[in-house]
Amino acid sequence: MAKTPSRKHRPTAEAAGPLITGRVTAGHGRHYFVTTEDGAVLEAHRRGKKGDVVVGDVVECTEPVSGVSAIESIRERRNLLYRSDEWRIKSLAANIDLVCIVFASRPTFNPWFIWRALLAAHQAGIPALVIRNKAELAEGAEEAAAAVRLLESIGHDVITVSATGEPEATRARLIERLEGRASLLVGQSGMGKSTILNLLVPHAQAATREFSVALNLGKQTTTAARWYDAKDDDWQGSVIDTPGFQEFGLAHLSLNDILRAMPDIAAHVSGCRFFNCRHLEEPGCGVKAAVEAGEVDEARYAFYRSLAVHADTLPL
Repeated sequence: MAKTPSRKHRPTAEAAGPLITGRVTAGHGRHYFVTTEDGAVLEAHRRGKKGDVVVGDVVECTEPVSGVSAIESIRERRNLLYRSDEWRIKSLAANIDLVCIVFASRPTFNPWFIWRALLAAHQAGIPALVIRNKAELAEGAEEAAAAVRLLESIGHDVITVSATGEPEATRARLIERLEGRASLLVGQSGMGKSTILNLLVPHAQAATREFSVALNLGKQTTTAARWYDAKDDDWQGSVIDTPGFQEFGLAHLSLNDILRAMPDIAAHVSGCRFFNCRHLEEPGCGVKAAVEAGEVDEARYAFYRSLAVHADTLPL
C-alpha cells in the first residue's frame, strides 16, 4: 500500500545569505525551474538527494552560483494531487484549485479513468471539472453524451466544448470557469488536452520549447507537469499541464475514502444488514439490492467493486 506523501518539509541545512522564494514551474529528475515572485526564472537543484519537490511547490532557494540555485526547503502545501499503485506514488502537482479532467469521444475514452481522477481529486480536497472535448465529432458522440449524463446525475460538474471546432467560444467558456484559479489538466492521451492548453495559454508553446532545450529533453516536451501563468495571455489564473496517461492508480484509498467519493453508492449503505458490509458478497446488502432495482448504475457498481476488493477497511 502506497503511503501518503508528506505535506510539510523543513530545510536540511542552513543556507548562507538570504533565500529567494519562488514556485516550481517545471522539472525533470532533480533539475527544476523556479519562478520567483518578481518573475525571474531560476534553474535549481534540490539540496541533497531528496526527490520530494513537485510542480506547484513554493520553495526557498539560494542565490544562484554558476547559474544554478539550491532548493533549501519547501513551504507547507495546501494540497497535493497524486496517483499510486502498490509499488510507488506519482505526484502530479501541489497547491492547485481545480482539477480539470479532459475526455473526448475519439480516441475511445475510458469512463473508469474519469471516475478514478474524480476520486483522487476528492481525496485531495480539490474541486473537479470534467471537460468533454471534441463535441463536433459525430463518431462516439452517443457514448460521450451518456457519460456526461451519468456524471451530472451523481452531482459532478461537467461542460462540453469543441476546442478545434469552436476555439473562441471554448476559450471564453473555459476562462469563465478557470479565472483566478490554478487549474490542473489531466486526461488520457489524445483527448485534446494540449489543444485546450494552447487555447488558454498561447505562450505555453514557446515556454515548452524553452524548457525542453534547457532540460535537454529533445522532442519529449510533455514528460512531467508544467505550470503556466496566464497573466501574459489576457486573463488571471494558471494552467498546469500534465502528460497524458492511461491509468490513474488509487492504491492510497481506503474503502471509506472510496465510499465518501461515490455518493451514488454510499446513499444505499444504510440498508445493509451488517454494519461492516463491504458491499461485495455479503448477504442483505443495501447497495447490491439498489443495483438489482436499477437505482445504482451497473457500470458504477462494477467500478466500485474493482476498487473495494483491494481496499483497506479503515474507520470512518
